Amino acid sequence: MNAYILVLAGFGALVLLTAWLPMLLKELPLSLPIFCVGLGAVIFSLPPVPGIAPHPQEHLAITERLTEFIVIIALMGAGLKLDRPLAWASCMLTWRLLGIAMPLTIAALAILGHTLLGLGAATAILLAASLAPTDPVLASDVQVGPPGEGMEDEVRFTLTSEAGLNDGLAFPFVNLAVALALASQSGEPWLLHWLSVDVIWKLGAGVAMGWVVGRSLGWLTFRLPNRAKLSRTGDGFVALGITCLAYGLTEMVHGYGFLAVFVAALGLRSVERNHEYHEKLHDFVEQLERLLMMVLLVIFGGALAEGGLLILNWQVVLYAILAIFLVRPLIGWISLLGRDQKWDEKAVISFFGIRGLGSAYYLAYGLNHASFEEPHLLWGTMGLIVLISIVLHGTTVTPIMRYLDRQRQKGGDAADAAGPTHVEPAPASALSSHRTG
Repeated sequence: MNAYILVLAGFGALVLLTAWLPMLLKELPLSLPIFCVGLGAVIFSLPPVPGIAPHPQEHLAITERLTEFIVIIALMGAGLKLDRPLAWASCMLTWRLLGIAMPLTIAALAILGHTLLGLGAATAILLAASLAPTDPVLASDVQVGPPGEGMEDEVRFTLTSEAGLNDGLAFPFVNLAVALALASQSGEPWLLHWLSVDVIWKLGAGVAMGWVVGRSLGWLTFRLPNRAKLSRTGDGFVALGITCLAYGLTEMVHGYGFLAVFVAALGLRSVERNHEYHEKLHDFVEQLERLLMMVLLVIFGGALAEGGLLILNWQVVLYAILAIFLVRPLIGWISLLGRDQKWDEKAVISFFGIRGLGSAYYLAYGLNHASFEEPHLLWGTMGLIVLISIVLHGTTVTPIMRYLDRQRQKGGDAADAAGPTHVEPAPASALSSHRTG
């Protein structure tokens, strides 16, 4: 049989599954990523197929680019979802996860990598930094709903904004590992360059470029005179153009493109926050993201089953269990101490540190930019952690989020039963500002 025809038929089936499966799995404790990984494992285990399942280490450049593309698509989708502005005062849970939980998680995972896996400092940091960010691709089930739907409770908002920002904020730590690896070979000083370029410049450029691109394109889309108003096109694929433009321009000035894409989405929303066009942009991004996710997770399943990606020695298994069940939940909980939040909501935020395709990108990026020891061990450890995360979080997300929604509804019903409370009328200027914002 012609291989091209076989691939074409398989791709057609995958597209149909992309559209139909979410509806079929909606009421089950089973997520789309679990199905995709299982499908890949089955396909690549069939008699005509074994031997062709790819290992990411053998295709580093392709792995880096494919995972890079799906992550930036997911980051645009995450940014477009957020109805609430990402302000300092109203997003303290997010800032704590980014400023406290993520650095502590990297430190803990690096120490575990050195003590359990026997990795050197640079390699342990690379693995830890790759595993630190939560994944915007696989975390859609715990994120807020589409623009304007109002599904934006504190848990979903925090997990969405964290996933949108920490993929960019993990980059300095990945570059720290690269700098250490290069310095160990050349002996050249690295600290000043890393602080000035990889931390200060690239983070600043990512935020600035993302905001400028998002605000500028938002003005062109929503503020031009009515006849030329670009939002009237109704074309959702404009979101793809915004994504690639923000990412490309930021990378040209050596900033962090991941950060810029998410900030660009926030900037676009800030120009005209409640316009219905945001829904069309988000819908296109979501469909494209889901299709790309299915393709990559099917390949991931094949690499686990037949590509030699999965490593199951006791050190790797123990590292994965500690990373998933201890490090993220414990450090996440510690970072939220002192906040006036219900204990069950804190527990859910701490528990859903989903790992996924973003980790594969960072590992491929690091291995492409410097020489690290034990690359197959790094891939095997990352693969096992992502697999556990997909299965664990995929099977628990539906019942846990439903439990939180029921608790929230009970709290609302109790407040209604207590009777109305007196609310001071807002100043006229504030009401006017809200209507025009």
